[in-house]
Amino acid sequence: MIGIDEIGLGEQAFQRLGLAEGTEVEIAQARPPASLEFVRRKIDGEALGDGEISAIIRDVASHRYSHMEIAAWLVACAGFMTTQETLALTRAMVDVGNRLHWQSPLVVDKHCIGGIPGNRTSMIVVPIVAAHGLVCPKTSSRAITSPSGTADTMEVLANVDLPEERLTAIVAEHNAVLAWGGRIGLSPADDVLIAVERPLRLDTMEQMVASIISKKVAAGSTHLVLDIPVGPTAKVRSQSDAVRLRKLFEYVARHMGLTVKVVFTDGAQPVGRGVGPVMEARDVMAVLRNEPDAPEDLRDHAVMLAGHVLDFDPAIEGGKGYARALELLASGAALEAMERIIAAQGACERQLVPGQLWDEVKAVHAGRIAAIDCERIARVARQAGAPMDKAAGIDLLVKVGGMVRAGDVLYRIHASTQTGLDFARDLASEDPGYAIA
Repeated sequence: MIGIDEIGLGEQAFQRLGLAEGTEVEIAQARPPASLEFVRRKIDGEALGDGEISAIIRDVASHRYSHMEIAAWLVACAGFMTTQETLALTRAMVDVGNRLHWQSPLVVDKHCIGGIPGNRTSMIVVPIVAAHGLVCPKTSSRAITSPSGTADTMEVLANVDLPEERLTAIVAEHNAVLAWGGRIGLSPADDVLIAVERPLRLDTMEQMVASIISKKVAAGSTHLVLDIPVGPTAKVRSQSDAVRLRKLFEYVARHMGLTVKVVFTDGAQPVGRGVGPVMEARDVMAVLRNEPDAPEDLRDHAVMLAGHVLDFDPAIEGGKGYARALELLASGAALEAMERIIAAQGACERQLVPGQLWDEVKAVHAGRIAAIDCERIARVARQAGAPMDKAAGIDLLVKVGGMVRAGDVLYRIHASTQTGLDFARDLASEDPGYAIA
């Protein structure tokens, strides 16, 4: 309990101070940061200069802004942001954080903009690339609006909270790593912004580009394959928006010294069968183990993207990256690489399984699955508790094109708490996210 003349701090604030318990400190009211004036100008619809954006991001990274002030900045940017402002934002986010440096002249990475449940291809691409011999330091954020991010899913299998020395040592020995970027201070302002974006479900094109490119540059990447899924319920829903986003990525990446190859992929439905950390990790390992019932769409998508990454290797004849990726997966070399990475990062001691509380969502009438709403499926999985509850999520039993009878199970919701299961069940009962023709 707190006594007279004592002040209690939350865990986050205590950790930020970095002081031992019992240390005497002086407390004073914080002065409002001068850069708030630039935020007010942005709210009024003005375009800001590089120095003004840099000042805002320095103060955000230094935790001088309240969440309300950060939200005001994010919403103002969502309303209007120029290409030059996006580039300035990217540079500022890199400048306030740590940067990794590698001996190799070719450092590759693969990233998906998200929005497609179950699309956990990075955890297959990275070991394929590592088995080939390219350097691939994959650092990822936690999920923002999705039921799981790469770091969330990898954490089911191994420790992702790695200090910089350990991360660089793993890459030096095994060519790759699958880690959480927040631990090593890559683009730290982005992590602060994401903490506010997540509950607001904000994910604009400009913020997305600045977030992704800043973290890839900070991680020391020289070449990036960028997956942009396009579909009726994906983040990007039209070809024109996809082309606009591609051009913005290419513009910012070019000015940041990063070679980027943008790949448009099918975002019409979820990828794989599992949605949520535990179920997605299960699907990933099934593909790497070449299990006969592994999700074919996840396997094919991952091999295609890995092929594009391998095509960056000057030693590979143009267009032969796909065949090499397929060979590394089929031979078991990719699985061996993944097992080495998991062991090096520290394998998860407790085997996690899907939540023991579950309910089934069934077809109300017979027909063919005409469409699956990716956004709805993601929301149901998040209501169940994902990604914070790693055992929560969805098992998809039928995909687009499948035939069902009335009463057939479309998907199974898993949760660890009754409250999470009830929330997800209620949302699915309003609209299960499946269109049956």
